[in-house]
Amino acid sequence: MSIDRRSHTLAQVLADRADTYGNKPWIVTEDKTWSYREMEETTNSLARGLGVSGIASGDTVLVMLPDEIEILHAWCALAKLGAMEVQVNTHLRGGILKHILNDSRARVMIVHAQFLDRISSMAGELDHLEHLILCGDETAFKTADISKALTCSTISAHFSDNGTRLEDGPRYRDLTAVMYTSGTTGPSKGVMITHAHAWEYAHCVIELLELTDKDIHYNPLPLFHIAGQWAGVYACCIAGATVVIPTAFSLTSFWDEIKRHGATCSFLLGAMVNWIYQQEPQSDDADNPLERMIIVPLIPEIEDFKKRFGVLASTTWGGTEMNCPTRSSFTLVNNRTCGRVADDRFDVRIVDEDDEEVPPGIPGQALVRAKEPWIVMAGYWNNPQATAQAWVNQWIHTGDMLSKDEDGNLYFVDRTNDAIRRRGENISSMEVENEVNAHPAVLESAVVPVASADTEQEVMAVVVLREGANLDEEEFIRFLEPRMAYYMVPRYVEVVDALPKTQTGKIQKYDLRARGLTPETWDREAAGVKVTRSA
Repeated sequence: MSIDRRSHTLAQVLADRADTYGNKPWIVTEDKTWSYREMEETTNSLARGLGVSGIASGDTVLVMLPDEIEILHAWCALAKLGAMEVQVNTHLRGGILKHILNDSRARVMIVHAQFLDRISSMAGELDHLEHLILCGDETAFKTADISKALTCSTISAHFSDNGTRLEDGPRYRDLTAVMYTSGTTGPSKGVMITHAHAWEYAHCVIELLELTDKDIHYNPLPLFHIAGQWAGVYACCIAGATVVIPTAFSLTSFWDEIKRHGATCSFLLGAMVNWIYQQEPQSDDADNPLERMIIVPLIPEIEDFKKRFGVLASTTWGGTEMNCPTRSSFTLVNNRTCGRVADDRFDVRIVDEDDEEVPPGIPGQALVRAKEPWIVMAGYWNNPQATAQAWVNQWIHTGDMLSKDEDGNLYFVDRTNDAIRRRGENISSMEVENEVNAHPAVLESAVVPVASADTEQEVMAVVVLREGANLDEEEFIRFLEPRMAYYMVPRYVEVVDALPKTQTGKIQKYDLRARGLTPETWDREAAGVKVTRSA
């Protein structure tokens, strides 16, 4: 049955929930609780002020903020204006950050003071950015070099005295975001997201958690990610639930926070769940209010985890481009499945290299197509060639290798491309290679994934040195550290004489992935070399 999606915009959903729930808490941060009505009125005020400053429907606006209430104010206000938020991973820096700033074509950036130095360092290389709206220390831009290159204002100056609702707003089919996802054969690409797409992603979580307005959802996922913003915050808005937002995921305080807030449900990555499971068992592990969890992917010990902590678990498979096409119930088929296709809304095919469907049990690339309009990506921003490649034969080619059993259960097997998944972050091997190759001792390199004990992958750099050069591994890591996000910095480094290549000179990463670690591989963690995790 077709779903009427015409009211599926954030502006309409929040307005309705504010009318229905009023002063009920929607968002709980470390220092304040925000009701549905307060968020509605505050973001109406900000939307009006940003509109007066020139931000209009169809504009892209960069947002680089920590997990504090300002990032949600910006999200709601931009959505009400019909502008497209471009969330920026707060760990990015250097050339990767510059690419997103330029490729988005945004004239305005809402940014926290702590990130000003990163923008200042590339001020002369920004093609479109004109204006920074500053959060945090509102005096910072007065002493920053960036104020000489760009106009600057403070976020507080953009709140209007008028907190009433805007008369007109975007439609469900209009774009609400450009979400950058890691590139594999090129730089990161911006996925164009409609309001209907965002709503469907959030509603998947409601289905998987059986979320209701009685729930308190604990959301430790970063808000610049779709899983943090939509699966956590937006899902609760749609359901009329309350969401708790910590400053970051903390292994040591996770259960204390669950108990303190009375949280009934949560969404965690498999790596997080594995860390929790690896802690020394306690006699009162099951003495907590948590009832239900989404875990992606499942850990092999999922049944023991559920019993130990007294929780139910469900799972899914999805991505920015194709939304979440699969669902599972709390009665898991096994500890490997990623669910079955939600076939009232999506089609999924498992195919070979010719896009021909393969029999059950045979791995192949997963292709996705929507049965409802506007609930998968509208294409890649400013990149028609990549859009055409992704939509070959009118199906989204996900780059993920899955298999399907006779009963229709899907299983994630591997990634068909060169992206690496580390602790919930997608990493472009090409972007890491660009920075590795910038080291004066390196001639060329290949960055590949290595299986991790934390259910996902670690980053390995295989490098060929320039003639006569030597590599000090710790110095190499310190060289890379300021050039990329902390999670991109390779854990493993190996120096080789030559990389395996095809006759046309293309590096054969398959050989390197299959070989994995060798006795000559240097392990950063084993060597005690730590990478600073800075926001």
